[in-house]
Amino acid sequence: MEEYFFQCPYCWEEISMLFDTSIRNQQYIEDCEVCCNPIEINPLFQNGELINLEINSIEQ
Repeated sequence: MEEYFFQCPYCWEEISMLFDTSIRNQQYIEDCEVCCNPIEINPLFQNGELINLEINSIEQ
């Protein structure tokens, strides 16, 4: 598990999340810790290294 930081696409606050770096493709929907809006989080790992991180707002 490793902690990564990114900005919320709604309120632009920096938030963090723990990812299991042994899983190549992941997808999560989590609420922002600050504004509580849902965020789609898609990290991509290769050999335990983060190679891409997509952070998207969810249309409501």
